[in-house]
Amino acid sequence: MRHPLLHGMAAGAAGTTALNTATYLDMALRGRPASTTPEQTVRRVEDLVGASLAASGADTEPAGNRRSGLGALLGVTTGIGAGMFYGSVRARCPKAPLTLMSLLAGAAANVGSVAPMSALGVSDPRQWPASSWVMDLLPHLAYGLATAAVYDRLAPR
Repeated sequence: MRHPLLHGMAAGAAGTTALNTATYLDMALRGRPASTTPEQTVRRVEDLVGASLAASGADTEPAGNRRSGLGALLGVTTGIGAGMFYGSVRARCPKAPLTLMSLLAGAAANVGSVAPMSALGVSDPRQWPASSWVMDLLPHLAYGLATAAVYDRLAPR
């Protein structure tokens, strides 16, 4: 019996690891700082719901740490969710080429992360220079390759 969503979750987790590895490798090689957009996204959600992660309303180090942790968890959730989406599509298109499906998985993860940040006004991809697009797309390609390969290994056609 096939379980495309469960296989997709596992593949998405592997893809998330590949994406994080590519991102951290880029940071190590270029000496660039980590992105603050995940924390900014959490802060924007705080503003929208009228709640604060700070205990007394003052912005504290623990509140910043909570935002950092929640931002990272949003990334993991996005990766697993994109993997589930991938699993549902792959189960319906078992003969589609792995290369095409890898691109689909990477695009799903990219949209899953960029769209909410854009909708919340945290980032506007229309304003990104080409270099930012390349630096965003490369880890998502790693995500797509890993997700597609792991899914196909777990759920052979």
